[in-house]
Amino acid sequence: MADVEDGEEPGAPASHSGGSGSKASGDKMFSLKKWNAVAMWSWDVECDTCAICRVQVMVVWGECNHSFHNCCMSLWVKQNNRCPLCQQDWVVQRIGK
Repeated sequence: MADVEDGEEPGAPASHSGGSGSKASGDKMFSLKKWNAVAMWSWDVECDTCAICRVQVMVVWGECNHSFHNCCMSLWVKQNNRCPLCQQDWVVQRIGK
């Protein structure tokens, strides 16, 4: 992840020309000391390999976007109600395509 320090924000102009409410001296209202970029991602595939039995053809997706066979996941949930990959509570997002 990118750390930006000393008020340098990527993509932002170096100086800000304010409207009628800006100070005449051009002083900044605040200074950005540190900025941490954060990103999220998820799989966007229709067919992947089931992490439990290692066979293709997905049937059930969780809210975490991990996909498994419905029969594999129903057996897994009986022992542990968490996603086998990310350990989030298992909640079905969708079944089928």
